[in-house]
Amino acid sequence: MQELPAPWLEADADIVKAARRVRLLSYLSWPTEIQTEFLTGFAKGNARLPKIEYQIPPLTEETEIFRSVPEHVDGDHPIADFLRQTARSYRLACALLDAAGTPKLRELSEELYGAPEQGLSGTTMGSGEAAAHFLRVSDEYAKAVELHDADYCLPAESMQREMQPRLDAVLGVGVVRVEIDEALASKAAAGATRVRLRGGTSFSEYDLEQLIQHEAFIHSLTALNGRRQPHLKSLGLGAPRTTATQEGLATFAELVTGSIDIARLRRVALRVLAIDMALEGANFIEVFRYFLEAGQSEMESFNSAMRVFRGAPVEGGVAFTKDAVYLRGLIEVHTFFRWCMHRSRLESARALFAGRMTLEDVELMNPSFEDGTVAGPALLPPWMTKTNGLAGYLAFSVFASQIHVSKLPSDYYSPAT
Repeated sequence: MQELPAPWLEADADIVKAARRVRLLSYLSWPTEIQTEFLTGFAKGNARLPKIEYQIPPLTEETEIFRSVPEHVDGDHPIADFLRQTARSYRLACALLDAAGTPKLRELSEELYGAPEQGLSGTTMGSGEAAAHFLRVSDEYAKAVELHDADYCLPAESMQREMQPRLDAVLGVGVVRVEIDEALASKAAAGATRVRLRGGTSFSEYDLEQLIQHEAFIHSLTALNGRRQPHLKSLGLGAPRTTATQEGLATFAELVTGSIDIARLRRVALRVLAIDMALEGANFIEVFRYFLEAGQSEMESFNSAMRVFRGAPVEGGVAFTKDAVYLRGLIEVHTFFRWCMHRSRLESARALFAGRMTLEDVELMNPSFEDGTVAGPALLPPWMTKTNGLAGYLAFSVFASQIHVSKLPSDYYSPAT
């Protein structure tokens, strides 16, 4: 195990302490009365752009801590680079919060999370093109098989009762609590010690499995593993720079466990295209109607549009681009796992669970994993412990990707005459 320089360890501790106050999503959330007021007006044919006032405390001290990290962490060691990049990520998040409600938020959001046109590894396509593909597929599927809501819905309280024992079995009894939060913007959110469910919301059986695999067995699990690191405690943080990989890994977990459905992929794709609409000038009402016309309920359409405009002027031209990372992250993580399989490097895929990091971090810190400076994951999601099943899935995926369905004739399966 390599002994890290004392200034690096001090910088790591400073980052962890300062990051506690950079609650980006919490500060950008809208009060629940905004939704009630908007939907009431919409029902009366008098929809008006919401008026949002963000209450964000000054983060001057935290910004200075993040800014000073490079002064204490020098050299080209991967861990030094990780600390510098993490500090920079949080400094940008502070700047984004300071820019809430202004056009400057666009530039900072795109620097943190990227934009819909950002390219994907191994292809000339961007996230927007991938989103359009999934929407086209879901539309074609809907023509053949009617997409419908679940036959029954679970209230948040039932979800809580179902989820808690399953989390206890994998993460430890009482380590991560399932709680209900009436003011939560998304359906669920997870940290190292709790998974929150939005109160007053109905959940389906697919939602149950998706939330367990996505929120608990990825977001909570990687945060716990990061906190248990012997040296690099900042691996337990959800730094904005890790969002694409974290959300991609969490959505990949849904995919590999069969928890994802076409409706979920459609929602993810719609968000990408809605962000693009807002960046092109669509206002909140226009984006809300876009989700409504795509088949979402009024309440979900509001919540979806709100996610696009968190911190952004509701008149259009600016968007909070975080939701663009889900689809891009899924594709990048899927590609990474296939690459690991192709190169006989599944240990690299396993290392991805050791904390919250990017795909690049895993490769760069490989020597630190080998010498024990960065510990391997203490906890793994159940599907990752069944390596034979995962290897079978990846082996088939690697081969099947070489078959281009678009090049097959429309009657290729017809019996020979």
